[in-house]
Amino acid sequence: VQLVESGGGLVQAGGSLRLSCAASGRTFRSYVMGWFRQAPGKEREFVAAISRSGSSTSYADSVKGRFTISRDNAKNTVYLQMNSLKPEDTAIYYCATGLVSYTVTREVEYDYWGQGTQVTVSS
Repeated sequence: VQLVESGGGLVQAGGSLRLSCAASGRTFRSYVMGWFRQAPGKEREFVAAISRSGSSTSYADSVKGRFTISRDNAKNTVYLQMNSLKPEDTAIYYCATGLVSYTVTREVEYDYWGQGTQVTVSS
């Protein structure tokens, strides 16, 4: 299984970015997809997740109303649209995939991870 993120970069506060994560190696639509992030000196944290069909989404309180997760099962790709970016959103963003039998916010629920893409928000 391979997950490849793209779309990161440097943006000013208030700006937008869209991250993509292309998956290969197993049936994409059979798994929950999640986005996590890790800021310098901090632990990795949950950002957003989307159900297999895309009908259900979950968000961390810190990004609710600003970020939108979506997926295209025909393209084996999950997206994270990030609007109204803040300097505190600066982090490496990782996508992950898993069956998730308990809760989408727990890292252990995901069995494959991408290499990450850097997002830097300047003030």
